[in-house]
Amino acid sequence: MAKPKLKPEIKTESLVSAAPKWNVVVLNDPINYQAYVVLAFMNVLRLAAPEAKRLMRAVHEEGRATVWTGDRERAEMLSLELQQWHLNSLLEQDG
Repeated sequence: MAKPKLKPEIKTESLVSAAPKWNVVVLNDPINYQAYVVLAFMNVLRLAAPEAKRLMRAVHEEGRATVWTGDRERAEMLSLELQQWHLNSLLEQDG
């Protein structure tokens, strides 16, 4: 009987990359009062007043600010909730 030929063992490595993070970006608008934006940030993002005010100032002075970074599903939910508060928000991939 003939001996079966053995195939050399091939070692493979699979790398699992982490899911990319997403930014929730709020754009400045001429409609909403600053106090209203602070209130929206406090309610939607669960921020303390000083942090909400800091982000509001960044939106007002720079025209836009990243208000949250994380998983896409949560980012989509937060962006939608901010839009329901009549804020201009969008998603951008972090990086």
